[in-house]
Amino acid sequence: MSETWLQDAMRLRREGRLAEAAQIYQTILKDQPQHFEALHALGILNYQSGRLEEAERLIGEATRVNPRAADALYNRGSLLLRLNRIEDAISSFDRALHVKPDYAEALGNRGAALMQLGRSAEAVEDFDRLVRLKPALPEGWINLGGAQARLERFDDALANYEKALALRPDHPEARKGRGGVLFVQKNFAAALDDADAALAKSSNDAQALELRANALAELGRREEAVQSYTRALTLRPGNPDALYNRANNLMALRCLDEAARDYAEVLRFAPDYPYARGNLAFAKLCGCDWQGLDTELRAITADVRAGKPVVPFQALVLCPEPADALTAAKTVVARKYPAQPAMWCGETYRHDKIRLAYLSADFHDHAVARQIAGVFEHHDKDRFEIHALSFGPDSDSPMRQRLVRAFDSFQDMRSESSERVARRLREMEIDVAVDLMGFTETSRPDILSYRPAPVQVNYFGYPGTMGADYFDYLIADRVIIPQSEALYYAEQIVRLPHCYLPADNRRPIGETPSRAAAGLPEQGFVFCCFNHPYKITPAIFDVWMRLLHALPDCVLWLSHMAPGPASNLRREATARGVAPERLVFAPYVQSDADHLARLKHADLFLDTLPYNAHATASDALWAGVPVLTVMGNGFPGRVAASLLTVLGLEELIAPSLAAYESTALKFAKDPDLLSDMRKKLARHCGTMPLFDTARFTRGLEQGYIAMWTRAQQNLPATSFSVEEHP
Repeated sequence: MSETWLQDAMRLRREGRLAEAAQIYQTILKDQPQHFEALHALGILNYQSGRLEEAERLIGEATRVNPRAADALYNRGSLLLRLNRIEDAISSFDRALHVKPDYAEALGNRGAALMQLGRSAEAVEDFDRLVRLKPALPEGWINLGGAQARLERFDDALANYEKALALRPDHPEARKGRGGVLFVQKNFAAALDDADAALAKSSNDAQALELRANALAELGRREEAVQSYTRALTLRPGNPDALYNRANNLMALRCLDEAARDYAEVLRFAPDYPYARGNLAFAKLCGCDWQGLDTELRAITADVRAGKPVVPFQALVLCPEPADALTAAKTVVARKYPAQPAMWCGETYRHDKIRLAYLSADFHDHAVARQIAGVFEHHDKDRFEIHALSFGPDSDSPMRQRLVRAFDSFQDMRSESSERVARRLREMEIDVAVDLMGFTETSRPDILSYRPAPVQVNYFGYPGTMGADYFDYLIADRVIIPQSEALYYAEQIVRLPHCYLPADNRRPIGETPSRAAAGLPEQGFVFCCFNHPYKITPAIFDVWMRLLHALPDCVLWLSHMAPGPASNLRREATARGVAPERLVFAPYVQSDADHLARLKHADLFLDTLPYNAHATASDALWAGVPVLTVMGNGFPGRVAASLLTVLGLEELIAPSLAAYESTALKFAKDPDLLSDMRKKLARHCGTMPLFDTARFTRGLEQGYIAMWTRAQQNLPATSFSVEEHP
């Protein structure tokens, strides 16, 4: 009788009359509670109806009745996966495979469950067995590629995605998987092609849209990236990854208010999302939006001290103590850039010249390049062989051409992974590798995590420690890192004889425009500050506004800003009783020579605290404008003081904000005092070492030679000061 009922139930299921079929199974079970087929079939009907808990109970009972029923064990495992009981699911798949070792579906699902638990190596074994059983199944190759990618076996993963695409060229999952690996390998154009191919198959694939947006962002097509993130967010509202990445691109586009809103949304959905709190505070600071800033800064300092990740550059800006910068760097290095197996293993190179490599994404018309280009040109080519490894944008600018000419070799490594760039350094037998970027935008500190060179140096582009054991040295000077503060740096400190900051004495200064052309009134004293908006704090702004109150005919000349921060600063000026039009925002100029020329209209450059002017202070001094600074707390707050010390203008280094304010007032009220200072600056620019590029380069080279010599003698890195030779 049961057999007839089972056949009727099967017919009803085929006809879609599931409730009637279920009634038959329930009738059978009323008489025979241990009837395997009825238990299993009724469990499947419950599964199809979305009653997962009841389905699992019924199929679980069926497997107890018949523990060798591989299909029932497999179905129970699949149910347990849906119920997020991952370990139980794996156990059920294990039992199914014990009964039926070549059960392809069970292998695939067990592999997927192992992936959820992070057991990717075991998943690879399952997927490898699966593709041997079913080599014509593209999903098997896709799953194998995904598990290998999780283990960072990217070349293997890429090969297996290729096999899936050979079977089905339009498979969207294979396209997305391959695109993800190509993205990791820095082949962003090919990753974009795969994302677009996946979207051609399904235009509403949020994962493909995110991959497309990520690739567009890396290709510098940020407006399009924002559009793709926005489309992805319409499909998955509140997705913190897409929100965070959209915010990062909005920051790059200087859409600061929108970026801040996205970071705030990230924190609403995921309060502990890595880096989001620091990015939110930094976005607000970049936008000169100081509402609630003190509370945010205290929270970020607490996060750093609790070991939560904060972008190290932001920690330099947002946190008050040098110790916090070290902690932030160590935290991020441990999470994102841990040391890899060393490529250089102690070999001693015997070259005719010291092989020196500079690594940067800023080898184009960029502030870093403008400062250091002359150093590259002045290197002693009889003693050094110098190489550039560039992973930034290519350009046909005069600066790029000048840089290419300065090096013995200039290699564009944009499309290479960090491991491959490191491998290239090892193949070249580089003696000293110098990272010019640190943790700045588009930097790649993980290149040196592979230890490709005997000596690895953090220099110039980042005013702080890398917090990593694989950086041997940080190049500084006696002002920015005194002996008493060396404990806040993971590297050994090399102190140059003068200022650590290079300067190029070939930088041309154009023809000075009229005051009107520079946006300035025809008369009146001009205070200026061309620092980035994030360096302007309420405390320093209060001083500036008091100066404007005391000097009714003067103006404050600031760098070009987006409408948001400019509007916010004008609002803050009004709140302090200063007419907003007395804040003059310089128009953007393309030419560095034109910018230096217009600077001559400034009477006094007012520095910021706690983060000083660096290249902007050097610009002002080269243009003949005195810079007034305050000796800050830590590397970022002492750079201007270092520049002024080397120029013999220590009287422009104030010990406190109060002294800074009174000194600025004296210069503004005493034209003769200011004139004498400008004359002294002009004399010292020609006689002091700050703008003597050749002299600076000799000191830097002495530092490199000392580092190299210790490495040749198999001695560990140690701090030292370079003494200038006559």
